[in-house]
Amino acid sequence: MAPQLDGFFKQVDTLSDHFIDRLRKAVAIPSISAEEARRPDVVRMGEWLADELTALGAEVEKRPLGKQPGKEHLDLPPVVIARYGNDKNKRTILVYGHYDVQPAGMEDGWATEPFELTIDSKDRMYGRGSTDDKGPVLGWLNAIEAHQKAGVDFPVNLLCCFEGMEEYGSEGLDDFIKAEAKNYFKDADAVCISDNYWLGTEKPCLTYGLRGCSYYSVEVSGPGQDLHSGVFGGTAQEPMTDLVRILASLVDTNGKIQIPGLAELVAPLTEDEKSLYGDIAFSMDMLHESLGSTTSIHPDKERTLMGRWRYPSLSVHGVEGAFSQPGAKTVIPAKVIGKFSIRTVPNMEPEDVDRLVFKYVEEQFNKLGSKNKMNCTLQHAGKWWVASPKHWNFSAASKAAERVWGVKPDLTREGGRQ
Repeated sequence: MAPQLDGFFKQVDTLSDHFIDRLRKAVAIPSISAEEARRPDVVRMGEWLADELTALGAEVEKRPLGKQPGKEHLDLPPVVIARYGNDKNKRTILVYGHYDVQPAGMEDGWATEPFELTIDSKDRMYGRGSTDDKGPVLGWLNAIEAHQKAGVDFPVNLLCCFEGMEEYGSEGLDDFIKAEAKNYFKDADAVCISDNYWLGTEKPCLTYGLRGCSYYSVEVSGPGQDLHSGVFGGTAQEPMTDLVRILASLVDTNGKIQIPGLAELVAPLTEDEKSLYGDIAFSMDMLHESLGSTTSIHPDKERTLMGRWRYPSLSVHGVEGAFSQPGAKTVIPAKVIGKFSIRTVPNMEPEDVDRLVFKYVEEQFNKLGSKNKMNCTLQHAGKWWVASPKHWNFSAASKAAERVWGVKPDLTREGGRQ
């Protein structure tokens, strides 16, 4: 097997310019799922990806997902699914990725044109989607092509599921996966997702867990219209005052969630899990560099990583309906909507979290004795995920990463995506 792998890696090096050109073509398509005007580009990107897979001999389908919820004049971009290999003696690996990207422009601080792949003097590549997630998606195509041209048998059957709405909440994907779990994806033995990050540049990382996210809105309303504080200040109960008090009651300065019962839902830390944190290539200096300050909550690496990965957190994100422009405006908003999210972990079931959140927010509002009205709702929720890092899929990935990078990878979890 070693000589075959050597031939494969040599072929990868030989094809590097071709692979970079493939990435350049993908980056040039501004497949921004959040922008309605770019929806044709998202579709074009999916079609281009399907054509590339077909040219490599994969059996490809572009599955429609119907209309976009709330924007029924818009079609959701198709899910590109593909099968490469159908050998019953091989394991079947399902790989996921997405071909849409976040918005990007020079006005956002880019030093280079975001939709043109740029390579600097240190061979670093810049371009929207080059890492999230067009580059990793194309990595699977490159692996197929390098095996073909090296004359090396592809070691597994490959199932592909590439979507075009990940940066907009993966709308339509859940229903598709549920419908195809026992059909198209029924023979998948394991799943690999190449849409994660490394903690630094010293060691590759294999992700075995991901926090979930439950995102809430708190709406407080009272007056029939916006008011002038010079006329009505001191005579009307103000929704913003109530909202700020509610939001401030959710979490303390050091990130401790104040909602009773949530902490009891969290799975206890085991000794096996605790032992994984000590050798991870991460330092507090790395965190402070990322923060741009030393405003970290915990003083040490282990507690910091656990705070990011295996314990829940609550973040307040903003207020809709309030004055937020530069300068001064003395308006009293008639209705304001506060937004916060909870990053959930094992074993926090979403419905249990919702129940505790709604109960607590209602109690906090009632304590105010306000004549205003309050409504707390769930905007969206994604469940946490965790796997055993001792599973054969992780063992194989660890061996592969060590073969390429010359160092054992760190086993990590993630704080949560989106």
